[in-house]
Amino acid sequence: MTVQAGGGGGTNDDVVAYVCDVPTGTTDTNYPTEAEVDIKVVLTPPTSASANADASITWTGTIQTTGDPLVAPAAWPTTGGKVFATIKATGAGAPATATGEGSFTTTITPGADITTLPSITIKVKPTTTGTVSLTAGDLAFGTSATSPVLKCTAPTTGLKAYTFTVGNGSTSPSPSPTPTTTTPRPTTTRTSTVTITPTSSTTRKSTTPKAGADTGAGGTMGPDGRMFILTGTVLVGAAAAGGLMMRRRSIKG
Repeated sequence: MTVQAGGGGGTNDDVVAYVCDVPTGTTDTNYPTEAEVDIKVVLTPPTSASANADASITWTGTIQTTGDPLVAPAAWPTTGGKVFATIKATGAGAPATATGEGSFTTTITPGADITTLPSITIKVKPTTTGTVSLTAGDLAFGTSATSPVLKCTAPTTGLKAYTFTVGNGSTSPSPSPTPTTTTPRPTTTRTSTVTITPTSSTTRKSTTPKAGADTGAGGTMGPDGRMFILTGTVLVGAAAAGGLMMRRRSIKG
């Protein structure tokens, strides 16, 4: 996405006139009154941004010599000193304010001038497409942004604006594919009844002997019936032979 630095065609300066003081009710000889500290603040927006995704903005502050010095208060922590920078945002559903923190890399003693500030990354999460406008916000010093030992308040007008464009983004994560479950088909069992029709080779038929009279079932009587017929034929033949012999004997006598 195209980034427009110093947006809106305005002519406001990037040097912010902060009013710095210790918390209300705190007695500090280093801050008998409020200090007016000039800090040049540069906000570097991202080169691309999407809706519903964090956009990283780099905050850089340089203390100027045109105002009061930034002095460490009496309650400055002996270790772990930090600066908490807030920026203001408008447009594309961005939150009204966002805060980031940076740690000091050198030891600072109470009453000493703070001459350099760490670079800070601040994340802004727009929720729709459009243009986000950024301006410098308040600063807090110490170990906690909610309970600082020193706070510097930025003016509400006359600040330089920085803008960036927000493109399309996903409003919700893509659903995971649902595995397909295949239901097995039920097995169908069929019972068939087979009827066998006898063929000609297995069917009994009454057969009439060739060149003879119809004797009924004689042709298919089986071996027992044929035996009776054969025996009768033999007996008839024997009787005929016996009669012939008796006739011859009577003639000879």
